[in-house]
Order: sequence, then structure tokens, then C-alpha cells
Amino acid sequence: MGEVDPAFIQALEHQPKLDITEAEGIPLIDLSPLNSSDTDADFSSLVAEIGDACKNWGFFQVINHGVPSRCREKIEVVARKFFALSKEEKKKVGRDEVNPLGYYDTEHTKNVRDWKEVFDLTVKKPTIIPSSHESDDKELIQLMNRWPEDLPELREACEDYAEEMDHASFLRLNRYPPCPAPHLVLGVGRHKDPIALTILAQDEVGGLEVKRKTDGEWILVKPTPNAYIINVGDIIQVWSNDKYESVEHRVMVNSEKERFSIPFFLNPANSTWVEPLEELINKQNPAKYKPYNWGEFLANRAHSNFEKLDVENIQISHFRI
Repeated sequence: MGEVDPAFIQALEHQPKLDITEAEGIPLIDLSPLNSSDTDADFSSLVAEIGDACKNWGFFQVINHGVPSRCREKIEVVARKFFALSKEEKKKVGRDEVNPLGYYDTEHTKNVRDWKEVFDLTVKKPTIIPSSHESDDKELIQLMNRWPEDLPELREACEDYAEEMDHASFLRLNRYPPCPAPHLVLGVGRHKDPIALTILAQDEVGGLEVKRKTDGEWILVKPTPNAYIINVGDIIQVWSNDKYESVEHRVMVNSEKERFSIPFFLNPANSTWVEPLEELINKQNPAKYKPYNWGEFLANRAHSNFEKLDVENIQISHFRI
């Protein structure tokens, strides 16, 4: 095994186990009833199935989702082409501290560097967010996508894919290179997604692990061909007042194969104040979170993901009552 930069090495208690436990019981949900032409179709059983999956796992996979396979194949091919470009070419569309969109390979999770490289873009053009997380800072900044000049098909593929995914908020292309020390590092460290919902396409290599709620074990989510992995994010946890929990997950790497994945992150408008929904609050079930502004929260997280900080980045736990 080769050596890796200490910035990538996880603390001993968070280093991955290479004897993998594959997930048993993570729901696989068939969405074909949603594509039915029957106007009188009863979706109650499907809704209940999704609700149970959100409550018991926080993760589930879906098939027969209606996204054309050609669209997914197209973006997967062009993603590989982009990451195969030279480092110099990729850095021409690199993110910076002002604009968090574009290419980067220095993301930190829990202040440990992730073994991956990323290309981020926004679906809404342009996207306006607060310039900082400070509530008295009223300045706004405009985020614009960055596109490589030598790969024009990247823009077309990403925009076509976004159209099929119904205009969700952010799209990311991930590449996890082979790693000489997969027992020491993670492609993405343990975390919960701060957004509302994540829709993930992963390749056949696999590596996504979910922390099982019943016993805290890390469980591998085995790839299912042409399926999407859906996971509940922190915003849904707050909206539901903890009925649905955002679950910790992470990504393992391996020494032989590179891995690609494409997550879609569904967010509310940046002006949204996130708080438990009124219809779920009563005397027996009071609100468990103080309201927070999503745009300010996003600005804080964008900065903390860009560089290593001396403290943990902002979490919904900071707003718990």
C-alpha cells in the first residue's frame, strides 16, 4: 500500500472496515403506479411504503422512476470525459470562496479531506444566495455555472439531465479515484445531507454506506441497475419535527476501481425559513427546532466545505430547542 497525505486520514474510530456488510432491508420501491394512465389510481399504498421507508431507514431505492436511461447514460459518459481532462483544464472551471460552483478536489467533511473530485452546478440560472451566514449582512451574490471550453457536451448533458429530474436545485458529478489506503480514508466522511432530499445515481462499483438506525452498523447499499437512491435530508427532518430522520452515510473507496456518482440535491428557495410544519405541532408534540434561514445556512456550509476549519460546520442540531 502506498502512503496518503495525512489530511485524508480518518480518526481511528471512523476508519472504514473492509469486511463489508451488504444492506438487507433497505426498501426497493416501484414507482410505476405514478406513470400509470389510470386517473383513478390509488396511490395510498405507495405513499405508505415511502413513509415507512423514510421513518425506518431514511434511505430507499426506486425503480421505474420515469427518467429515461439514455439521459442518465449520456451524463455518465460525459462526466467520465470531464474528469479525464488534465488537472490544469479542470481548474480553469474551479470553484473559489466566492462562487462554490465548478470543479474542486479539496472538500472536507467533519474537517477531514475527502478522497474525491467534484463538479457542482446549479439548475436555476442564476442562483442568488446571501454573501455570508451573518444575519445582518444583507449583501447577495449571484452564482453562475462554469463550463469547460473544450467539452461543450458537458453543459448539454447536464442541462438535459436536470430537465428530466424536474428542476431540482443542485447537481453534482462525483469521481472517487482508486486509493492506495482504502482502510484509512473515505471518499466522503460520515455526514447527513443538510438539504431536503437527495436523489443519487451511482455506478456499478458501489461504496455508499448507510448507518443503520437499529444498531449503528455501517451497511453497504448494493447498486441496483438503473435505480435511484433517495435519502431524507436535514430539512425534511426539521419540517417533520423528527418524524423522519436524516441518516448518517459515507462513501468507501477501493484500491483498484474508480467510482462515479451523480447526486441531485433538492433545496427550498434560499429565502425560506426552515421550521417544523404547523400542522405537525401541538401541545403533545411541540416544535423541536427554532426557525433558520436556508440561504444563510447554505452560505455557511459552502464556506466550511471549501477549507478546513477549527470548529464543526453548522448543523441543524444548533437550532434544536
